[in-house]
Amino acid sequence: MKVNSKDQVGAIIDRLKLLPHPEGGYYRETYKCDRQISVSDGRERAVGTAIYYLLTESTFSEMHRLRFDEIFHFYMGDAVEMLQLHEGQSKIHLLGTDLSNGQVPQLLVPAGVWQGSRLVPGGQFALLGTTMTPGFDFADYEQGRRSELISAYPEQRSLIEYLTRV
Repeated sequence: MKVNSKDQVGAIIDRLKLLPHPEGGYYRETYKCDRQISVSDGRERAVGTAIYYLLTESTFSEMHRLRFDEIFHFYMGDAVEMLQLHEGQSKIHLLGTDLSNGQVPQLLVPAGVWQGSRLVPGGQFALLGTTMTPGFDFADYEQGRRSELISAYPEQRSLIEYLTRV
């Protein structure tokens, strides 16, 4: 699907009933398991959750980390550049459908790894999904701090500056 205007992106947002996501972009939870499990801090979590996640040319997913693994699924649109900051190393991944150019349609973000995403330059939108088990809870979300991340990963300074708000 080639999107040529903000009106068409708006149509995707309307059709999928997406809402602004606190980390950036738009989302809607599409699945939350009725069953609960206890996690290491004793709190209860849904066994699993899934969301739609949309990035547009004016949004990005800010640097953050979660307590549990998150799996991204690429559905349609332009490629997405994801920065992952692992202990002592950084890596840029490309989500998309152009496998011959290193893009992948599914990507794991391991628990505790800093992550942030944006469209590749010139992109207009990307529709993704994520699944988590145990399920996502905002209590497990930690916002990345620009100065701390740049100090730990100076080689990614410009991308960290782009992908952080604080």
